[in-house]
Amino acid sequence: MPDYFRSNIQAMAGYTPGEQPKHGSGIIKLNSNENPYPPSPKAIEALGAIDGECLRRYPNPYGNEFRKAVSHVLEIPLDWIIVGNGSDDLLNIVIRACAEPGRAVVYPTPTYVLYQTLTQIQAAEMVEISYGEQYELPLESLIAAQGAVTFIASPNSPSGHGVAIADLRKLAAHLAGILVIDEAYVDFAETNALELVKEFENVLLIRTLSKGYSLAGLRLSFGIGQPNLLSELFKVKDSYNIDAIACVVGAAAMLDQDYKNACADRVKASRSQLTVDLRSLGFQVWDSQTNFLLMQPAHHNAEFLYQQLKAKNILVRYFNQPGLEDKLRITVGTDSQNQILVEALRQIAFSNPKNVVKL
Repeated sequence: MPDYFRSNIQAMAGYTPGEQPKHGSGIIKLNSNENPYPPSPKAIEALGAIDGECLRRYPNPYGNEFRKAVSHVLEIPLDWIIVGNGSDDLLNIVIRACAEPGRAVVYPTPTYVLYQTLTQIQAAEMVEISYGEQYELPLESLIAAQGAVTFIASPNSPSGHGVAIADLRKLAAHLAGILVIDEAYVDFAETNALELVKEFENVLLIRTLSKGYSLAGLRLSFGIGQPNLLSELFKVKDSYNIDAIACVVGAAAMLDQDYKNACADRVKASRSQLTVDLRSLGFQVWDSQTNFLLMQPAHHNAEFLYQQLKAKNILVRYFNQPGLEDKLRITVGTDSQNQILVEALRQIAFSNPKNVVKL
């Protein structure tokens, strides 16, 4: 191929999303951490009420209708909120605003792979620091690295663990750069880091409506930070990065906290039962603060199980990368979907005992 592209782009491998089967295919999709329940009825009602004038005109450049809903629910000022076209948009804004050659992006691994991809696109230095065996945060190493940006996903994907607020507070206090706390899965967790935004000017909290609000197809997220921090990020975002439909629907969903919390409680209850069921089959399953589980087969042959489940029309996530090549990430589905998964694993284990379970 002719030399059309920057050398760092040619050298990198792009981000690989989870498989997306066609609607109505009958496949049980447990690979992308979508919420198994529908969005708020109020969000659907708001979508149906959108008229042509809303589509004809450019949207508010800051997504103010949605910002007002977030401000009301979380009791934070409007100018502490930035809206994004999904969390990936906000992550990209931070990287473009802060990272360049000689200014490092730092994060513990394994974690969300897009941190790596966005850093490579920017041709910035990348510092990856391994989690401990039980996903203990490598706190001192992260501080020593002094990144221009430090990413911490809490709860983390694919491990599902939450990072202690005390550790995040220590990081924020000792970093000269920005600490981005990615709370994509916060609606399924027991704690959150909102208080740290109020304490530290260098903390940016990112949340999404993709998981807890069942709106992955809408592509809507928001960041929370102090105004001086956000004013610089606003310079980098696209002029109209949030469409009018997303703002209207997202605002309705945000204001319907009772519905969102009820769905999250159902997911958490199903998560507990699925953990018990998988462990009863002999799999190691890590405790989770998310809507998914990280599971390790007894013989560490995760790819074999992934292929066997796929043959049964069940999609889970397999990561062929260091530290994850012997594990599977499984989204918590409905109770009926989870039972189909468990029964499929039981059948695979019965047919291939030497390859799946310890005898």
